[in-house]
Amino acid sequence: MESGDLAWLMVATALVMLMVPGVGLFYAGMVRKKNAVNMISLSFAALLLASLQWFLVGYSLAFSESIAGIVGDLSMAGLLNVEMGDYAFVIFQLMFAAVTLAILTSAMAERVKFSSFLIFGFLWVTLVYSPLAHWVWGNGWLADLGALDFAGGTVVHISSGFSALALTLVIGKRIGFGEHDIEAHNVPMTLLGAALLWFGWFGFNAGSALAADEIAANALIVTNLAASAGAFSWTLISGYHGRPGSLGIVSGAIAGLVAITPAAGFVTPASAVIIGFVAGVLCYYAMVFRVKRGIDESLDAWAIHGIGGLWGAIATGIFASVNAEGLLLGNYWQFVAQLIGAFSAIVYAFVVTYMIAKVVDAVIGLRVSEEEEYVGLDISQHGEMAYS
Repeated sequence: MESGDLAWLMVATALVMLMVPGVGLFYAGMVRKKNAVNMISLSFAALLLASLQWFLVGYSLAFSESIAGIVGDLSMAGLLNVEMGDYAFVIFQLMFAAVTLAILTSAMAERVKFSSFLIFGFLWVTLVYSPLAHWVWGNGWLADLGALDFAGGTVVHISSGFSALALTLVIGKRIGFGEHDIEAHNVPMTLLGAALLWFGWFGFNAGSALAADEIAANALIVTNLAASAGAFSWTLISGYHGRPGSLGIVSGAIAGLVAITPAAGFVTPASAVIIGFVAGVLCYYAMVFRVKRGIDESLDAWAIHGIGGLWGAIATGIFASVNAEGLLLGNYWQFVAQLIGAFSAIVYAFVVTYMIAKVVDAVIGLRVSEEEEYVGLDISQHGEMAYS
């Protein structure tokens, strides 16, 4: 890589890394104060798990020689046969895996053993994330099909969102869910986490150009526009149904960021505004649906990341006009390829996650005891308190 491109990729890597504690703060503010430390700890644990897994087998499974288009071989396990000039790309992709696992912790809020998460998380990145990354970015079958995913709408957001839904169905509801309000204990903490996510997302999307060029600049501006449009539409809808709370504003922004992720290098600013605006609407009503069905996917990874990622993948096939042509330019196959890629990722992530969760639950158990849940996971799992 040219020195300027390499410098930008390393900066983008640092920006994406900042998203991991950003997820932790975003989630921690929305749980009860007795579980705040645990939620932040889960995000940091996601970073350490993904780092070790990526070094041992993850990068090789995702980016080495393809086995039938499904997964890579182990020729680069332990980073063997990886040239030093590729290390920046290795760690950049590692941060994507870490963020994806951190997003998935939404489904574990306030009720999962920390030790069980360590085992589940390592298995999930190995069996779900790495193969999906290979399908799309590692010359796998979806890449051969022509499916587009600039920065992870399918690999990151669909996988984490629908995996969160599967995990929720295995774990079950929190004690008292639906019987009394479980309110956010620290809204400013969540707003700070959202700010870090928005900031880090510039590295997430623009860094995926792998160069300091006009495509990166396009990704930068469409990322910001989609986030703003998503926040605006969510604010309008929540205001119509009641009062436009700050949590709704930042949830809409995250929805817009999620939706523009697969399209960031392929659409114009005008298309980004449409994609972000629609994402805010879709994700809001997905959240309403989830609540009405009594599904305790606690912090809405499915509604925001899963549904937002699905819309973003489809929207890429509709609006692509930069270095690719979508449905609006007469390329019907691109739209079809996006549908195939998105729904195959949904099925794979949901089914495999459900199986992993069932096995871990059967062997060591996923949930804490009722007494530990009542006391709170900060004390029962970490022996610490967020607030004295």
